[in-house]
Amino acid sequence: MMEWIQFGATAFFLIFGILCFILEVIGVFRFGFVMNRMHAAGIGDTLGLFCMIMGLMISAGISMTSLKLLLLILFMWFTSPVSTHFLSQIEYYTNEQLYDFVKRK
Repeated sequence: MMEWIQFGATAFFLIFGILCFILEVIGVFRFGFVMNRMHAAGIGDTLGLFCMIMGLMISAGISMTSLKLLLLILFMWFTSPVSTHFLSQIEYYTNEQLYDFVKRK
């Protein structure tokens, strides 16, 4: 019985992670502005990768492999927002038509 619960939780997280990646790709292609694309990619990567690795951790059980996967999640959670912020700063300082995309009141 416990194996079926573990299998169900693993399948749920892996399928949800794949759906997050699919929605990320749709968002990247659908949005026109670079900042919106980076937001879709950043959120999709963070949530999708978390769900995929969480599914792998549940599948592996409590072991050294799970600890390594947890460290991978922490590494990605710290590096992905930093790299997205860095790319958005580059876009902000180098795009001369930036104000064409911003709504003015």
